[in-house]
Amino acid sequence: MALEEKRAWIMAVVTLCAYAVYLFVVLGRAGSGPLVDVPYVAPLLWTVGAAIVASIVLNIAAALASPRDAGRKDQRDREIGRFGEHVGQSFVVIGGIAALVMAMAELDHFWIANTVYFAFVLSSLLGSLAKISAYRQGFQAW
Repeated sequence: MALEEKRAWIMAVVTLCAYAVYLFVVLGRAGSGPLVDVPYVAPLLWTVGAAIVASIVLNIAAALASPRDAGRKDQRDREIGRFGEHVGQSFVVIGGIAALVMAMAELDHFWIANTVYFAFVLSSLLGSLAKISAYRQGFQAW
């Protein structure tokens, strides 16, 4: 398995785990009350920060586990990386537009922040899955 594919797997797993922890904490705090009253900022920041740290540590571990592949990318790796980023970035744009519309509609900050966070999660997850699929099923440049 190429190091870049390992990195895509790491990003997908870390993203899913971090978002699952965030949802568990926020929904657990909600109880029977409305979601907009749940303190969400600290769990959001902590899960994002922990995901960044975990991703860095796991990428370093993956590079150390296969030192001959570290720092080596061929043309195919670059094209797959670009393809995955294009797929992922589209969800950042969609989330940004959704958050803009929600702000104009003067919705609660909770919903706007969670929409943006969910867009980042989808961006990371779907970009990683596009890369993994390209490595596993083959990739043809357009």
